[in-house]
Amino acid sequence: MPRFTPPLLLLLLSGLAGPAAANLAATVPAATAGPALAGVPLEFLLFAGVLGMVAFSHVSTMLTALWGALAITVYKLLWAPFGEGAGLAGLLGHAGHEWVGLANLLALLLGFALLARHFERSHIPAVLPHYMPDDWKGPLVLLVLVFFISSFLDNIAAAIIGGTIARSVFRNKVHIGYLAGIVAASNAGGAGSVVGDTTTTMMWLAGVAPGQVLHAYVAAGVALLVCAVPAARQQHAYSPIVKDAPDGVRVDWLRVGIVAFILALTIGANVLLNTRYAAASGLFPFLGAAVWLAILLSGLVRRPDWHELPGALRGAVFLLALVWSASLMPVEALPPASWPIALGIGFVSAVFDNIPLTALALKQGGFDWGFLAYAVGFGGSMIWFGSSAGVALSGMYPESRSVAQWLRHGWHVPLAYVLGFAVMLALLGWHPEPMAH
Repeated sequence: MPRFTPPLLLLLLSGLAGPAAANLAATVPAATAGPALAGVPLEFLLFAGVLGMVAFSHVSTMLTALWGALAITVYKLLWAPFGEGAGLAGLLGHAGHEWVGLANLLALLLGFALLARHFERSHIPAVLPHYMPDDWKGPLVLLVLVFFISSFLDNIAAAIIGGTIARSVFRNKVHIGYLAGIVAASNAGGAGSVVGDTTTTMMWLAGVAPGQVLHAYVAAGVALLVCAVPAARQQHAYSPIVKDAPDGVRVDWLRVGIVAFILALTIGANVLLNTRYAAASGLFPFLGAAVWLAILLSGLVRRPDWHELPGALRGAVFLLALVWSASLMPVEALPPASWPIALGIGFVSAVFDNIPLTALALKQGGFDWGFLAYAVGFGGSMIWFGSSAGVALSGMYPESRSVAQWLRHGWHVPLAYVLGFAVMLALLGWHPEPMAH
C-alpha cells in the first residue's frame, strides 16, 4: 500500500502556492523507499538544500548544482534505490533512461546560443526600431512576438531570440523584470501547442490530441497580457527602445537564411519524430543532432561564433545538473487529479523539473490537459532557473541569476500565472479528458 510523504521542497512552496502546493505530496512505495526524516525521504532534503543554495547563496550556481547532483547521486548509490533498482546497476539503468533527454537539452542550449549569435550578426535586431513603436508599446510588441514564435518553435529558441533583440534595441540595458517577461512570454506561447514546449510534446506522444491542450491559450493569453504590460513599462522607464537604427546598417540576408535553415530543420525533425518515428525518439537525441547538423552545414558559408559556447556551456551544465537531481527524487505518483493540484503543479515546476511532473501526470491520467499544459509550461517562469528558457536567457544576462531580484522585479509573472489559471477555470471549467489513444 503506498504512503504519502510531504517532501520538504513542496512544503517550502506552500507559502507561495497555498493549499494546492502543500497538498501536492509524493507517493513513495514503502518497500522501495530509502531513509527518511519525519516521513520525508532524505534525497528531498538534499535537493531542497541545493535549491536553497542556488537561490540565496553567493556561491557559483553551476558548482552548487554540480556538487549537489554528485552528493545526491552518491547518496542514492549507497543508501537508497533508484527507480530502476539499487546500487550500481540501478544507477546505470537510470542513466540509460535519462541520457537522451539530457543530451537533447545540452545540444539545444548550445546550438541555440550559436543561432542567437547568427541572428544578432544578421543585423535584423538593429533595424527593428524602424518598425516598432518607440514608447512602452515597443517592448510590448517584442513580448508578443516572442509569444508567437514560441507557439511553433522551442521556447528556448524563442527566449534567446527575444533576448538578442532586446540587447540591441535597448542598448544592452535590459530590466530584470523585462527578462522575466521574455521568459514568461516564451513559456506561455508554447503552452497550447504540441510543438511549442517539451512538456506538450510529451503529452502528444503519450496520446493527448493537439486539440486537448489548445485551450491552454486562454490562460496563456491572459497571463501574457497581465505580465507583458507592466514588464514593458518597466523596460521603457529603465531604457527606452532606440528610435532609429544606426546609419549604414545592412541586413546580412545570408545569416538570416542560416537562422531560418536551422529553425526549419529543427521544426521538421521535431514534427517527423513525433508523427512518424515516435517509438525511436527515445533511443537517440535526434532533435539535438538535427540542430547541430544544420549548424555544421551552414558553417560552410558562415562560420559560427564558437567563442559563445563556453558561456552557454556553463548555463547548460547548471540546468542539466538540476534536471538530473530532480530525476533522482522518489516521486512515484501525484495526488488525485483536480484543478487545485494542477494549480500547485505550476508552482512546483518553478523549482522542480517539469518533465518528470508531466510524465507522472500522464501516467496517472484524470487531468484536464489544457490546465496541466499551462501549469507545467508557464509555472517555470516564476524563478529564473525554473525553465530551460530562463536558464538559457541567464547565459546572456548573468545579472538575472538572482531569485530575490527575479521575484522582486518580476512580481507580475506569478500574478499572471494565478490570474490566467483563474480566468480559464471560470470561463471553461475543469473537464478531465481521456487520451485520444
